[in-house]
Amino acid sequence: MRKIVHIQAGQCGNQIGPKFWEVISDENGIDPTGTYHRDSQLQLTVWYNEATGGKYVPHAILVVLEPGTMDFVRSGPFGQIFRPDNFGFGQSGTGNNWV
Repeated sequence: MRKIVHIQAGQCGNQIGPKFWEVISDENGIDPTGTYHRDSQLQLTVWYNEATGGKYVPHAILVVLEPGTMDFVRSGPFGQIFRPDNFGFGQSGTGNNWV
C-alpha cells in the first residue's frame, strides 16, 4: 500500500496544516491523542504510522523558521499527534526580509 508524506512549510502552511490533519483524522477515526476508534484499518497506513501504545502518528514533516509557529501547531487540538522529530524550525523568523 502506498503512503503519503504531508509537508507543511512556512507560517502559512503550518497554520493551515492543523485543520487538514483535523479533517483527515476525523475521516480515519483518529482522535486528538492518536487513538484509533474504528474497526477497519484498510487505508489507515496511507496517512499514519502505528507508534508505541497503539497510537497513530501522521506521515508529516513540519518546517518553519520561527519557533512561535510550531507553538501554534503544538497547542492546537491535534498538536500532540506529531512526533517531536517531525518538527524543523529556526530560532528566529525572517520577517520583512525579501530576496
